Amino acid sequence: MRMNLLRAAVLTATCLVAQGAAQAQLFGDDQARQAILDLRQRFDQSVAAQNRLVDENTQMRRSMLDLQQQIESLRGELARARGQEEQLARDLSELRKLQTAQQALDERLRKLEAAETARAADPAAVATPPPLPNESAAGGEKQDYDAALAVFRAGDFKGAQTGFANFIKRYPRSSLAPSALFWLGNAQYATRDYKEAITNFRSLLTASPNHQRAPEAMLSIANCQIELKDTRAARSTLESLVKTYPQSEAAQAGKERLARLK
Repeated sequence: MRMNLLRAAVLTATCLVAQGAAQAQLFGDDQARQAILDLRQRFDQSVAAQNRLVDENTQMRRSMLDLQQQIESLRGELARARGQEEQLARDLSELRKLQTAQQALDERLRKLEAAETARAADPAAVATPPPLPNESAAGGEKQDYDAALAVFRAGDFKGAQTGFANFIKRYPRSSLAPSALFWLGNAQYATRDYKEAITNFRSLLTASPNHQRAPEAMLSIANCQIELKDTRAARSTLESLVKTYPQSEAAQAGKERLARLK
């Protein structure tokens, strides 16, 4: 009996020890699982944070690309605006030159008209004004020349080209032919026919290098070359102008343009 009780006590103790060991083992597995879950959670959070950074970086690159495109677009618009401004400045300069020539022509014509009016009122009181050098001509020639000049004065540069071209064809040996070439070239310059203008200005210089319009014709050639973007030729023409006609007003203007070209 006592042996049986001892055996029962040992068996009970063994069971208790085994049960305790099982519970301890179970508690250790739960902690490990929780640690794994925590690690997974932190890993998932890290991956999510990295994905957010990638998305933000991608969005930032797109924004930078858009900004760069906007900057390039603005640069293009600025370049176009500058080109328009430069063209406007050239057009304004051309208009001023034409206005200056027009004013000089108007002043000369006003003086002639005043003299004609005074002579008509009292023919004995006013002597006929002497003709300008190289510009005396017969009545018919003078009338045709004045008619073409009046068309030019009215601003009809295409019509003036026709008038002066016809005059030169009709009166090639006229003393007014060099002046007709000069105004023909100016009319062509006004319509941006620069190459033909150069041809006629050069014809004037070849036929009458000592004509009163010769320095202006050479300056006009340089102006045409500048408009044609032939800076080297323009510089050469201006240097020749200053050397050939040093005392002329055109030479003074040529010096100023040479300074701007250098």
